[in-house]
Amino acid sequence: MGSDLLKGTLDLLILRVLAIGPNHGLGISRRIRQVSGGTFEVKPGSLFPALHRLEEQGWLAARWGESENHRRAKFYQLTKSGRRQVDAETSTWETIAAAIARAIAATA
Repeated sequence: MGSDLLKGTLDLLILRVLAIGPNHGLGISRRIRQVSGGTFEVKPGSLFPALHRLEEQGWLAARWGESENHRRAKFYQLTKSGRRQVDAETSTWETIAAAIARAIAATA
């Protein structure tokens, strides 16, 4: 099942995937699908603009390399400020998720 990502969620998912280590676009998309149990299918039209935006903000650095299937690919990795950002965004989303869970429980 595919699902639209809430605004800002894609950035957090990308940052969390790259906190594990450098990866290329297709690898990032696959990992997001894997860790979300298939709930989030990130299309290139959403992924690559987000990667470029995060790179422009200084949270990612990119370099060209060779993928596992021996194709040229751009690999992204977190910068120092990207590591700080992933921690800050994770904390924010944990707070939001807890508040939504409380609201749902209170109205059930």
